[in-house]
Amino acid sequence: MAVITMQSLKEGIKLHVTIASRGLHLLRDLAYIDGKWLGANSCQTFPVLNPVNKSVIKNVPDMNPEDTRAAINAASKAFETFKLTTAKERSDLLRNWYNLMVKHSEDLAKILTKENGKSLAESRGEIKYGNSFIEWFSEEARRVNGEVLQAPLLNRELLLLKQPVGVSALITPWNFPHAMITRKAGAALAAGCTCVVKPSEDTPLTALALADLAEKAGFPAGTFNVITTSTKNSAAVGKELCDNPAIRVLSFTGSTNIGKILYQQCAGTMKRLSLELGGNAPYIVFNSADLDAAVTGAMASKFRNTGQTCVSANRFFVQAEIFDKFIEKYLVKINSEIKMGDGSKEGITHGPLVKDSQLQMVDDLVQDAICKGAKVHCGGKPLPELGPLFYAPTLLTDVTKDMKIYNKEIFGPVAVINKFHNEEDVLKEANDTPVGLAGYFYSQDISQVFRVARKMEVGMVGVNEGLISSTEAAFGGIKESGLGREGSSHGIDDFIDIKYVCIGNLRY
Repeated sequence: MAVITMQSLKEGIKLHVTIASRGLHLLRDLAYIDGKWLGANSCQTFPVLNPVNKSVIKNVPDMNPEDTRAAINAASKAFETFKLTTAKERSDLLRNWYNLMVKHSEDLAKILTKENGKSLAESRGEIKYGNSFIEWFSEEARRVNGEVLQAPLLNRELLLLKQPVGVSALITPWNFPHAMITRKAGAALAAGCTCVVKPSEDTPLTALALADLAEKAGFPAGTFNVITTSTKNSAAVGKELCDNPAIRVLSFTGSTNIGKILYQQCAGTMKRLSLELGGNAPYIVFNSADLDAAVTGAMASKFRNTGQTCVSANRFFVQAEIFDKFIEKYLVKINSEIKMGDGSKEGITHGPLVKDSQLQMVDDLVQDAICKGAKVHCGGKPLPELGPLFYAPTLLTDVTKDMKIYNKEIFGPVAVINKFHNEEDVLKEANDTPVGLAGYFYSQDISQVFRVARKMEVGMVGVNEGLISSTEAAFGGIKESGLGREGSSHGIDDFIDIKYVCIGNLRY
């Protein structure tokens, strides 16, 4: 018979605590500047909340412009030596970082779920996707090649050199707190730039975990810095990143309104800009579509991350002849496949919205539509029995142009289905918006596929596919959806200057 001593009991408790906390050992509550873990100069902090129940996960430093300048200065100093590293050295550092991200994928997914609320399954998918950018740019680092031009005169040689722009400010959103950092930082570091990362105040813990792994990967002090700031200081910190002349490129993912403010603020120092802004994605289903595939794609495109993605299908247009059948099939999928709750628990597919303002905005749009005559097929209300920020998966029809939801980015689990009769009319409706990030359509008519793909006014088109994001593809929009492209072989362009060198009076 085993004897339980006080010593064995203590060891058992210690083991239990170790096992329970092992998945969250990358949780940090300090910012990362110049290779050091630091608090704010003001000693102020702010809480990071779990959107499932609004419990406090960690309190992190509430940094202000003074702290931001310290991070910029550290990145500027580090740039003087980091820009001289070889492509092979940068490639090796990124590969080390990638390997550590893969090793700690489950740890990162648990942190992401805790602060963002998405299900573990979705978090694991984001981590894998985000990791892939570091792998990709570890390889792209060795392909930043210049050019030798054909000179017009015999005694000249003309060269184009590609050199890193300088210190990069990376401002990232809460909906993809891992992938939006790796997509930007991977390209910047591959080019030889140093980084100051400002994550969303709602999801800074994933960014700090990435800084922990960057440190372990061997990146020199000051190369990768993460500053954390609350809503109170966020605007002032953003302005410092725009105004400070030491920052030479600013990359931002977020709303179009904030993007426009940053665009104006960067004008004074003529920074390089990469802006990935809001969308209002049309999702068109033509008569010839494979209806089952269209419904499956609609589930993924609309309800991924509980509808909180910039490329989510926002306006559904279904041709009249198949409209009723599409609604019927879509409702079956929604009711059978979505399981809302605490994303850290087994079997949960969808979590809460991220904060009160998101819930209020979504509910205001839905209630306005209902009051003006929209038909509710399912949902249409919050789910307080699950938690303070849960909103029921919702499907609306009979939505008219006088309803606020008709042409507004919803950013929630609400599908608005409109009926259309012909291709010309639906393209006019699809393009009738000032933004143009992503668009989707389903058709088995090959002529229509090419015709509609060319006519849709968006930066990315999914044809018979609802999930289009890929490391290999150029991500970005047109019109008011932003500037530049991320990922792909073009993702590094925003962090590169092209220098023309003319060598004259050569003797041959």
